[in-house]
This record gives sequence, C-alpha cells and structure tokens, in this order.
Amino acid sequence: MNHLKNETSPYLKQHAENPVDWYPWGGEAFLKAKKENKPVFLSIGYSTCHWCHVMAHESFENNEVADILNKNFVSIKVDKEERPDIDSIYMQVCQAFTGSGGWPTSVFLTPDQTPIFAGTYYSKADFCRLANRIAQLWETQREELLTAGREIVSALSSPAAGNESVSNHLLDMAAHQFAQAFDEKNGGFGSSPKFPSPHNLLFLLSRWQTANDKQVLKMAEKTLTQMYKGGLFDHIGFGFSRYSTDDFFLVPHFEKMLYDNALLMMAYITAFHITKNELFKDVAVKTATYVLREMTDPAGGFYSAQDADSDGEEGKFYTFTYEELTALLGEKNGSNFNEYFGITKEGNFEGKNIPNLLGQETLSRETSKFIPAVLDYRKKRTQLHLDDKILTAWNGLMICAFTRMYRAVGDMVYLETAKDAYSFIEQNLMENGTLFVSFRHTRSKTPGFLDDYANTILALISLYEATLEKDYLNKALRLTEKTADNFYDGENGGFFLYGADAEQLILRPKETYDGAMPSGNSVMAYNLVKLSQITQDPKLEQQAKRQLAFMSAVAEDYPMGYSFFLLALLEYLNPPVRIVCVRKDEDAYLAKFPQNAAVRLVDSGEEPQYPIINGRTTYYVCNAKSCLPPTNNLEDVL
Repeated sequence: MNHLKNETSPYLKQHAENPVDWYPWGGEAFLKAKKENKPVFLSIGYSTCHWCHVMAHESFENNEVADILNKNFVSIKVDKEERPDIDSIYMQVCQAFTGSGGWPTSVFLTPDQTPIFAGTYYSKADFCRLANRIAQLWETQREELLTAGREIVSALSSPAAGNESVSNHLLDMAAHQFAQAFDEKNGGFGSSPKFPSPHNLLFLLSRWQTANDKQVLKMAEKTLTQMYKGGLFDHIGFGFSRYSTDDFFLVPHFEKMLYDNALLMMAYITAFHITKNELFKDVAVKTATYVLREMTDPAGGFYSAQDADSDGEEGKFYTFTYEELTALLGEKNGSNFNEYFGITKEGNFEGKNIPNLLGQETLSRETSKFIPAVLDYRKKRTQLHLDDKILTAWNGLMICAFTRMYRAVGDMVYLETAKDAYSFIEQNLMENGTLFVSFRHTRSKTPGFLDDYANTILALISLYEATLEKDYLNKALRLTEKTADNFYDGENGGFFLYGADAEQLILRPKETYDGAMPSGNSVMAYNLVKLSQITQDPKLEQQAKRQLAFMSAVAEDYPMGYSFFLLALLEYLNPPVRIVCVRKDEDAYLAKFPQNAAVRLVDSGEEPQYPIINGRTTYYVCNAKSCLPPTNNLEDVL
C-alpha cells in the first residue's frame, strides 16, 4: 500500500494499490527526497485519460518498474484537474523539453522542484531505460542536469511584453485565420485530431452578429452540423465526446468532459438564437438531457467526466454490431435503425459501429423512437467509470450554459438547475468568500485558482442576466474584487493562475491561450467588460480596458487561439443597449428584455439619478453615446 489510500481524487484512488510507492504532492514527499538525496518522479494525469490507463497497466502496476522507481526516486502522483497550477507549470516544461505535451505527463525533478527532464507516455521498456538513465546521470552528471532545468525555468519565468492599447484589428486577423484553417468539406478547423473548441464557434457567431460576415456564419453552421452528425455526438445517450480522431468527426476519443458539454450547449443554443435553426436547439436540449441524467449530483453540482474505456477497452460502451441491434429491435426495425445510423455488418470502428448521421442529408425523427430501448440495452451491457468529483471551474461553465438554455428555451428546469448548482458551490466549495477547487465526499483543501474564480463570476453574471436578482450581481462584484486583489499582476498586467495566498511553486504562470477550455485571463476579460457595461462603474471600465490591452498583446501573433478573449473584445467594441429598470414594485419589471442588453435593476428611490415617473416602473435606455427620454413602456422604445 502506498501513500494515496486517504486521497479523495478518483485518479489518485486508481493508483492507491500500485506497487510504486506513490506520494501525493506535498511537503512529505519533497522532504523525503531531500533527506535521501533522490530525484523526484512526477506523474500527472486524470481519471478518464485513456493513455494514463495504458501507462498505469504497463508500468505502474509492474513490479520491475516499481523496483526502479522505489529504489532511485520519490514518486508523486498529481490529478491535473485538482492541481491545474502544477499541471500548467510542468506542461510548459514538457513542451520546452520535447516540443509537445499531453497526458500522462512524466517529469523528473530535483528535491527543490526544478525539472531535469520531461515527456508524456512511455512504453514499459522505454520508461525503464529512461528512469535508469536519469538515476545514473543524477549520480554522475548532476550539474549538467540542473543547468538544463534551470535554463528552462528561467526562460519560462520571463514576463510577457505589455501593451497600452486595445487592438481591434485582431478581430479581422482571427476571422481570416479561421477561414484559412476551415475544412469546407467536413467542418472544423485544420486536420485531425479535431477538438470541438466551442468558444471558437461562439466567437464566429458573435462576429456574424456584429460584422454581418456571411463567411464566419457558414463556418460555424457547417461545423456545428457536422459535429452533431458524426460520432463525436453520442446519438444514443446524447452529449459530446472530447475530440475526433479523424477529419470528419466520426471516431471520437470517447471520454466525455463536463466542460466540453457546457461550452457546446452554449454554442448550439447561441446558434439557434441567431439562425432559428431547430436542429441547433434540438442538439442543445439533448446535451442538457444527458447532463441532467448522467452528470448531475442529487445535491446540485455537476460531475467531471465519463471514461473512454469500459472493461479495459476504449469505446466498448458506445459501439454496436449490426446483428445485436437487429436482435434487440427485430429484423425490420433493427435494419431501419442500422441504415439510418450508418451501422453496417463490416463496421466503421474496429469491426463494430459508432452510430452516426454522416450519410444522412435529411434528419428524421421516426427512427429516434427506438433510441430509449437501445440506451437501456447499452446501460445493461457494460459500465463506464464516472469521475464524480465536482470541480468549481467546470461547474461555473455549466451553470452559464443552463442559464443560457433557460433564456433561449424558457424551460424553468434549466434555470432551477443552474440555481441549484450555484447553491452547491456556495455551500460546499466556498468559505468566507474563498473558493476551493473540488468536492468529492468532502471539500478539497486546495484554494481556488483563477479559473475557479473567473468561471464562478461568469456563472453569477449569467444568473443575474437570467433573473435580474441583484444578489447574484453583488456576489459577482465581490468575487471580482477578491480576484483582482489575489491574482492580478499590477506590474505587468494580467492575472496569475494561482493566488498570492496559495502554495508558491517554481513559476507563477499566467494562462492566456484558449485551448480545450477558455483561459482564466480570457474569461476575466469577458467578465470585466460585462460587469462594467451593467454597472457603468468607471473603476471596472478601467480594469476591463487594462485586461483587454494585456490580452491584445498576448494574442497579437495568433489571435484565433484566443477566441474567448475575442468575445470580450467584440462586447467592448460593440456595446449593447443599456437599460436601467427602476421598478415600482416587485413584479413590475417583468418586461421582455433583449438578450444582448445590459440591464440593471434598481428599486424606486435607491438611486436618485433614476427617479420614477408617473408613479410607474420606469426604464432608462441608452444606446452607444445617446440616451432616450425615460419611459414607462419599454416595448415602445425597443
């Protein structure tokens, strides 16, 4: 038994019975390394990672590998989802050593956390050779190892160049880069593997609204349609997998992540709002159905992920043979079902079939009536591992998604779901205004990172926009102030990944690139713009402008990699209609506000500059730099 037995992370639990003498990240492990004069082997991954499972089975469950590690190293396991700070630093290190990165991340460190080598997945034979070589060099050429590691740390520590202005030309540059990378035949951008990156699509949709650029709308619609029709979308149980391994979205990497499904719900429901295409609404509703059924804790929070593997085989849960579906549904119905979903006797994935609609020009609801029977059969056939930890940052994104679903569809279930999830965060992941990273049976001890604060603020802004309950806005403003105090770099601009009161590591990174998820810096740019537009607070306006200037400098060379920041930039450059609603009584403000308006609700007499007129609820409406006379009838003005 190693030192992981008392950890709550599902990923660490998976390794608690390994013969490797794993430690969790912490002082005990590094103290042991210093005392015994040994280097540290750091392995970073997450519980639904396919190649993490492979390396675990090949190497970490193997006694030969365990003997090498236990004799020569102090070994540490880290769940990247619980410690994004450690993951961020050593992923940068891995990329510096090898030119690429990924999980599992395999890093060799000194006892003072300086990296001496890094890579990703290794076969058992390669890993044994590497570990033995590092152990030998530690004894014979230690100074050379240390010099290389220190040079990398020094290079990664250099602050990014600042900028004093907001760069609106980035919007045109990004649109051009997306057009250059667009796959006109299959949708998406570039070649495989294709990640959904729905914040890219949100930018394109917003760009269409502000610039009336038909090309960007075409790219977004094509990609959204193809992602749904392919196997990336689970046509039986709904929801999206993490990415496509091919160019046409047929074969996914089968794990399902909460953050992907949150952002995709936002993208599809936004596309429906803009285009009125019922397909996009249908996909958003199906994805919400999946999240409510599979990923929602009874107490209100959302789980993190479902695994790609079942019974040790990737994709087994999701694939079917032609014959088993005709046996289940009957020859006639089964044949029709198979034809519609592209299921053949030859198979489209390792002799089996991933249901898909890539061969269908028109979509029919008739065959869909058999889906519940197939879903029930699939659940009984085999099981998936569920990572049931509840992550603050990912929950913030899903709360935002459900509030947007409510505003577009009007179903109160979506709003109540979002409210319950935020209540879960307040009750289980927050103490005295401080956020924590995760919850599984109990709250983690790790204080929240920038993503936790940024995405929770985003959730609160979304809840306020959906309900106009001032409590949500006030909480968003308080968390924004706390984030600025604890994470903002007053000297160089931008927000650090971890706070001034957190464990201080060898680097204090600023994550800015919008990868699989929007970066905390991009989300904070968006939050500051939205809050400044709602409140008209000059301090917030100045903070928003500074953050946009910082991100403009970072995004200059490759703006399409910063699409959520570009959303903030679009909001800033194209400010919405501003409405102050001075309500006469509790129920008097229930007007149909435009979704893109910045609305602030005040009570009669609360702010003297906004008096009630004619003894009735009064609306003050401003557009760009001009304001209209106050009115009691908002519909007339709109």
